[in-house]
Amino acid sequence: MQYRKFGKHDIEVSLLGFGAMRLPILDGDEAKIDEDRAIEMIRYAIDHGVNYVDTAYPYHKGSSEYLVGKALKDGYRERVFLATKSPVWLVESHDDFERFLDEQLQKLDTDRIDMYLLHALNKKRWEKVRNLNAFEFLEKAREEGKIRYIGFSFHDDFRAFREIIDSYDWDFCQIQLNYMDEHYQAGVRGLKYAGSKNIAVIIMEPLKGGKLARPPERVKKIFEESGRDWSPVEWAFRWVGNFKEVSVILSGMSTLEQVMDNVRIMDRILPNSLTEEDLNTIRKVQNCYRDMMLINCTECGYCMPCANGVDIPGIFRLYNEAHIYNTLEDAKRAYQWFQNDRKDASQCIECGDCEKVCPQRLKIRELLKKVDKELKTVEDA
Repeated sequence: MQYRKFGKHDIEVSLLGFGAMRLPILDGDEAKIDEDRAIEMIRYAIDHGVNYVDTAYPYHKGSSEYLVGKALKDGYRERVFLATKSPVWLVESHDDFERFLDEQLQKLDTDRIDMYLLHALNKKRWEKVRNLNAFEFLEKAREEGKIRYIGFSFHDDFRAFREIIDSYDWDFCQIQLNYMDEHYQAGVRGLKYAGSKNIAVIIMEPLKGGKLARPPERVKKIFEESGRDWSPVEWAFRWVGNFKEVSVILSGMSTLEQVMDNVRIMDRILPNSLTEEDLNTIRKVQNCYRDMMLINCTECGYCMPCANGVDIPGIFRLYNEAHIYNTLEDAKRAYQWFQNDRKDASQCIECGDCEKVCPQRLKIRELLKKVDKELKTVEDA
């Protein structure tokens, strides 16, 4: 197993982190984790060098923290850095921060959490945690020995990421990054920015929720023609691990076979190890995926902000990915979030301002109607 320095701190963490959000389940119920198999997987990973285990309050409908606590008995707790996250969307008062932390300590059956994150920050949640004096709570919890390192996970744009990074002396952060999302959310730019401040960076979604592990035949052919004997999974991990600023790559594993494969792959990934030929292969794959897009939106953002709140680039991205990765049902569920926030395509008032500034000359109003018709469920129609 490869190990990397944890930002400004004099500790080393395994390149592979065990993400406990996609554990094996029973009866198709996310809340019913197959405990024997899940514990075997986590302990196999630790026995083979993994020392970073990540969970969160809502994973597996609240069951993940309990399972992780059980898996870390019998001496395993002392061998890992344990990470979990404060469910900031449930916090309504300053005292709620400590109430949830104490509940998590009990569920995990431990007296401390090594890496504690404010979960899934965006502009709105960032404002909320500041108003509720989250940092006062975090500092107090660290002084009391309940937590050791303070961080956050993130889902928003680079501007929001930079504001959050610059507002506190963070120990680490967690961002989404893979070779198809290099300019999405915080992206490579955010990775480099955090790294420049010596803040450790944990990577989530290196396989884009498993999508990059199952590429279409056109993409498989590009990988095969590279001359490398790497699987699509290894290509994705190697791209992320090539950045020296990356401390940990999280993988949400569902089978022991996935754990074994990931341990093997992570044992040979070094920063700055990809050749120019390797990087060119990735660029070909990126272009191949982009050629499969039904809407030629580059997410430049010139159309934003929409006067009526429509998230035009976000909607087109969701639609494109639904067809590229054959995940239409997932996209329909995700589209409901746009509807709940009144950012969906039905909010378009057809003013046409977006079309006047679109460099791709997209017929945005027409396309929004098409997407809304395809992604809106029957119940919402």
